[in-house]
Amino acid sequence: MQRCLAAVDYRFPWDGLIGRFKFRGESGWAAPLGDLMVQCATRQDFLAPDMLLVPVPVTPARLAQRGYNQAWELCRVIGRRTGLLAMAEALVRLRDAPDQHHLPRAQRLGNLQGAFVAHPLHASGLAGKRVVLIDDVRTTGATLHHAGRALVQAGAIEVRALVLARTPQGAEDGRTPP
Repeated sequence: MQRCLAAVDYRFPWDGLIGRFKFRGESGWAAPLGDLMVQCATRQDFLAPDMLLVPVPVTPARLAQRGYNQAWELCRVIGRRTGLLAMAEALVRLRDAPDQHHLPRAQRLGNLQGAFVAHPLHASGLAGKRVVLIDDVRTTGATLHHAGRALVQAGAIEVRALVLARTPQGAEDGRTPP
């Protein structure tokens, strides 16, 4: 992963809004939260016209439970606002794992080993591309690392990550940051 940009820190009021968006079925938050991500990316000159947007995938079971993939919802908004192509099914999540947000740091880092691969029908569309991986929250970076690795294995020449929020350093183990 070459770069990771977060629009906000995962703390009040954003943590509550993200929780509503992600866990309470309030998918309508995708538009204003995605707009926030676009504003941040624009200020940082993070996106380029040749980049491809790819959401972090969820398993079919998680999709059925939640009713939507929050990363894809954000990705769609970002694509519409920027004109960048978004590939919903570029990556596949092979196996379900416990929710990362409940796990300690050490377990998060190894939990997703081999969990992501490029979708066989879309892998050729990743070769030679500059990709921006989209997700809602970056805590330890394990999800982004493993998903990014799958994109590189499919031939992506650059992988960046754009996330809505990042857990402040020291808070990923439940500690309060300084």
